[in-house]
Amino acid sequence: KITGQERNFSEAIKGRILVFTIFVIISFSILILRLWYLQVVRSDELRSMAENNRMRVLPLKAYRGKIFDKNKNEIINSRPSFNLSLTPEDVKDMDRVLSIISSKIEIDREKIKREIKERSAQFQPITLKRDIHWDEVAFVEEHIIDLPGVFLDIEPIRNYLYGETASHIFGYLGEITKIQLDRLKNSEYRLGDFIGQYGIEKSYESILKGKRGSKYVEVDATGRELNVLKRIEPDFGFNLYLTIDVELQKEAEGLFQGKNGALVAIDPRNGNILAMVSKPSFDPNLFAGGVSKIYWSNLVSDVYKPLHNRAIQGQYPPGSVFKIVTAAAGLEEDVITPSTIIDCPGYFKLGKKNYRCWKKGGHGRMDLRNALIQSCDVFFYTVGFRLGIDRLSRYAFGFGLGNTTDIDLEGEKSGLIPTSEWKERMRGEPWIPGETISASIGQGFNLVTPIQLANMIAAIANGGTILKPRVVSKIETTDGNLVREMKPNIQRKLAVTQENLDIIKDALHGVVHDLRGTGRASHIPGIEVAGKTGTAQVIKMKEIEDRRDEDIPFEFRDHGWFVAFAPFENPIIAVSVLAEHGGHGGSAAAPIAGKLMKSYMERSKGKTS
Repeated sequence: KITGQERNFSEAIKGRILVFTIFVIISFSILILRLWYLQVVRSDELRSMAENNRMRVLPLKAYRGKIFDKNKNEIINSRPSFNLSLTPEDVKDMDRVLSIISSKIEIDREKIKREIKERSAQFQPITLKRDIHWDEVAFVEEHIIDLPGVFLDIEPIRNYLYGETASHIFGYLGEITKIQLDRLKNSEYRLGDFIGQYGIEKSYESILKGKRGSKYVEVDATGRELNVLKRIEPDFGFNLYLTIDVELQKEAEGLFQGKNGALVAIDPRNGNILAMVSKPSFDPNLFAGGVSKIYWSNLVSDVYKPLHNRAIQGQYPPGSVFKIVTAAAGLEEDVITPSTIIDCPGYFKLGKKNYRCWKKGGHGRMDLRNALIQSCDVFFYTVGFRLGIDRLSRYAFGFGLGNTTDIDLEGEKSGLIPTSEWKERMRGEPWIPGETISASIGQGFNLVTPIQLANMIAAIANGGTILKPRVVSKIETTDGNLVREMKPNIQRKLAVTQENLDIIKDALHGVVHDLRGTGRASHIPGIEVAGKTGTAQVIKMKEIEDRRDEDIPFEFRDHGWFVAFAPFENPIIAVSVLAEHGGHGGSAAAPIAGKLMKSYMERSKGKTS
């Protein structure tokens, strides 16, 4: 007979067996579901992960195209460099690995951790440091057993053979930013890639960059390469041939020793840029492997702005160089003739205000030729006043001022040519006659770039054709096959008759060769040169009058301009020189132009003889 106590015990046992049975059924159900999930739902993903534990596909960086000058001198190529890289999936203790590395090699740990989070795919390596030194390579090899997931790879790195020379033309490479990557969504670029950020490296990025390859490798459990299974070689980028003469470029930069400013030398026959200087400059090699924070900070905080390409981005008052425009407008609009006489007593009176000439005692009776030769302000005050600002500005635009030249470099500025409509729209004020007086000699609101003035004087030199400037002449494959050749591009003709153009050219010849000419410092024995000086005020004359240049703070000193072409008959070079805060154009800029033109003429003669 079963007692009540035994019955209760039996029922308790049955209850526990039921609970255990349910637990087992649920556990097996979960296990079966998990197996189904792993084997069916995630099978492709897990198969890929397993395969990646054995085989990896590593990118092979393409070699960028080389860059040559007009004489086929190699000026930019790529050299091999060691990069220190890491595959995060192979690292169990990231902090320990990074600590070992940072004990010898300077790395940005926060940036590395950020890049790991931002990667677009698993098993995608990240670069810890580019272009490491030999002693750092030796340290990594020595400690490789303690650095799972870390490896060295060889990557082509940009090599600028002439250092700072023409750095504003060439530009530099920089690591692609997240913003750029988002903008180039369907491209082959990845985080960590280097891309042209400035100069022709940026303008011709798609031509130069090439196409990456890949390497299929077998790896061990720590991610170390055991065997190369397959290799797809990268494609080289195309080569660029420039219009510049690198030796002339070096000479031009040497002429700016101790000076800031810009120079543009152009062939007036085709628009080819022969040399382009912007000082101060920078060394693009320091960007090739990733610019250091200290160097970048020094560049961007430098008050003289070495990253600023003054040749195409610097906007300055043109000063007396603008008198060429005023002269052409006056002749074309019949405001003056070549024989018109205007008396210069040393000032031009408008209402109660006197506008002074640079020569205190005045120039006396002036015709157009002598007014250009001696750069008489009063003569051009008078012509500008008779024209009015809107007629004057129309001719300035016609000479290519106030608009970009469309040179094949990014970031070009347009300058400013004021009109009555512009002032009303921008400032809500009417134009006043006194502003025309200042504008007529290149002051007031007028702003131009050195490339604009170079293109303007080149158009005068070639008989009235404004050409599109260019720094690249042709594109070739690495084995020398022509891809594209750039032809001269005519933008427009000057709205000036040949007769009036010849009158102006004759006066510009006198600027250099007449005893009273303001540009005599550019005289080249045996070569006929034509040009025009300019002195652009930084602050109002009354604030610095009667003070010597050396007594005026550097940042308040005048800019010196000189534009010229040579030889006078059949010109082959036109030059625009800006000596920033250099003082008078005749003494600061003209000698630079003269020496450069002399060198180029001798070089050209040697090649043709």
